[in-house]
Amino acid sequence: MPLIAKRIRIAQAVVLLGTAVPIWLTMGAIAPEIVRAYTARVDLFIDRLPEENYETLLQRAEAAARAAAQRSFDQDILVTDVSIFVSVQNNGAIAPVLELAVTRPQWRQRPDPRRWAKYFKTARSLLYFGDNFTTPAPATNNQAGK
Repeated sequence: MPLIAKRIRIAQAVVLLGTAVPIWLTMGAIAPEIVRAYTARVDLFIDRLPEENYETLLQRAEAAARAAAQRSFDQDILVTDVSIFVSVQNNGAIAPVLELAVTRPQWRQRPDPRRWAKYFKTARSLLYFGDNFTTPAPATNNQAGK
C-alpha cells in the first residue's frame, strides 16, 4: 500500500505542475509584469553671485535645472518623470525660484526648461530683488539751512 500512495503523490505533483506551468506562462504572455517606473526628485540650491541681477540668476537656475533633468534621465532608464526645484540664497534669504516638472517623452521632444518650468513670482521680492529693495543711501546732515 505505501508504494501505491507514493505513486499517487508523484502523479498528483506531475498533474499539478503540468497544469500550473502552462497557466503561469499564458498569464505572463497575456498580462506582462508592470514596469516599475518612478519620478526622480532633485532639489538644487544656488547662491547669488555679487552684482548679479534677477534675470541673470534665473538664467543660471534654468541652466542648472536643464542639466539636472538631463542627468536624471540619463542615469536611470526607469525614471519617467523628473521634478526639480531650484532655490536661491541671497544675503541669508532662501526662496524657490522655479520648478521643472517634465516627463521623459516631453523632454525628448523639447528639452527646453523654459517650456516646462513653473516660475515662482514672489521669489524676486523674497530674495530682496527689485525696486522695492534698494539699499538705503547714507544719511546726510542738512543742517546748513537752519
